[in-house]
Amino acid sequence: MTFDRRTLFKAGALGTAAALVPTGVSLAKTDRPLLTHGVQSGDVTWDGGIVWTRADRPSRMLVEVSNDPRFRFSRRVRGPLLTPETGGTGHVRVSNLLPGRRAYYRVTAEDLHGRTRSEPVTGSFTTAPLGRDEVRFVWSGDVAGQGWGINPDLGGMPIFKAMADRRPDFFLHSGDSVYSDNPMKESVTLPDGRIWRNVVTPEKLKVAETLDEYRGQFAYNLLDDNVRRFAAEVPTFAQWDDHEVTNNWYPGEILDLPQYTEKRVDVLAQRAFQAFHEWMPIDRHRAVDGRVYRKFAYGRNVEVFVLDMRTYKDRNTAPRDQPGVILGAAQAKWLVDSLARSTATWKVIAADLPIGLTVPDGADIEGVANGLPGAPNGREHEIAWVLRELKKRRVRNTVWLTADVHYTAAHHYSPERAAVGDFDPFWEFVSGPLHSGAFGPNTLDPTFGPEAVFVHAPPAANTSPLDGFQHFGEVRADREELTVWLRDATGAALWTKTLRAR
Repeated sequence: MTFDRRTLFKAGALGTAAALVPTGVSLAKTDRPLLTHGVQSGDVTWDGGIVWTRADRPSRMLVEVSNDPRFRFSRRVRGPLLTPETGGTGHVRVSNLLPGRRAYYRVTAEDLHGRTRSEPVTGSFTTAPLGRDEVRFVWSGDVAGQGWGINPDLGGMPIFKAMADRRPDFFLHSGDSVYSDNPMKESVTLPDGRIWRNVVTPEKLKVAETLDEYRGQFAYNLLDDNVRRFAAEVPTFAQWDDHEVTNNWYPGEILDLPQYTEKRVDVLAQRAFQAFHEWMPIDRHRAVDGRVYRKFAYGRNVEVFVLDMRTYKDRNTAPRDQPGVILGAAQAKWLVDSLARSTATWKVIAADLPIGLTVPDGADIEGVANGLPGAPNGREHEIAWVLRELKKRRVRNTVWLTADVHYTAAHHYSPERAAVGDFDPFWEFVSGPLHSGAFGPNTLDPTFGPEAVFVHAPPAANTSPLDGFQHFGEVRADREELTVWLRDATGAALWTKTLRAR
């Protein structure tokens, strides 16, 4: 089904793609503001977190917060103005909360005259503990790509309900949170004759190029009831990958694709970056460079290090046999220094690209691995430095989590199998996709000695979500053990591994 602008845009509303509203939200003209896409929380700490919403007209965001789900003892936080400059979105950090406790929040939008308010929308999140409490979280990426969108016959994107049912403390979003370069059709005929139906909006009918079109990518996902419920119940630590902008992008790239009128990727990336920060519950003040990479302690057992493997990478056409860049010198040094200073038992490195899988870009290389045997080169050179420094500084219990390749796998890296021996063995766990085409498996590059201990991948490229091969991962950590489950779209465990702290 396609929603046209007459149906989707309220008279007098903020007139962008972000005015798309979910099922059940009244479009009747009213004098009261309307919260159109629910609420989200993210970047939680021991004393608070980010709360997000969007209104249909210029208004003031107000948040009521309490440790009581009935709000008997609450306080109000005055949020930002919700204006066309941010597509009607806004977020505010709610602080001075108790550590390790469930916080309940209720968001309203007040008109600019202070006379009327929207109906409230509620959500909740758990603040990080201060002690050695057990931590449980989920991770995945790759949402609604390759033309597989919100399918009303499936009830939307049901994998988000499966993740919510695990009752995680937080969600680590590994990127490709939208597919700005993948237009959708109302229906797709599968090879066996089955019909896949999509909810389609104007901004999903073409590749995103304008700021409003990029905003529309994020608005689209929040049309789904499962996504909105999950966002209201589970706080997110978000990072980006390539499809927030366009496939396999790198800084300075000039596109040679007929579907784009704007060929300069740097221009597209700036618009996508603005939309990403407007629509995701991310705290730019916590990011080292004001963009994406940052770290969060979640009690004394877990600290999460969120990487940005897009903004600073070199071109995909760079020589594979010369040192390359994937993190940039500043981010690589920050990562090593932060890991060395961390007192957490488990140090979780959230990477938006896998280390040892060869990810091609046509005849070139999109990912870290250069596809060549022998000593590290290309972008591997920078990762080799990170791994070498971690060994030198005796950093223990690192675990790498990623998505990107649209299947799930467990990789063990060992210097005994590697072309270079100056690093400690470690595990990398891959998950995804979340309601996208399934692909893989990719070829392992031997440089860092990876072994594919487990792989669950489809028999054919771009297998639809109707045929399974959709995945998320779950982690449970305490001071002695970290257990990983690789799960399918129903939440069933496909494989599990328990690591002992060293």
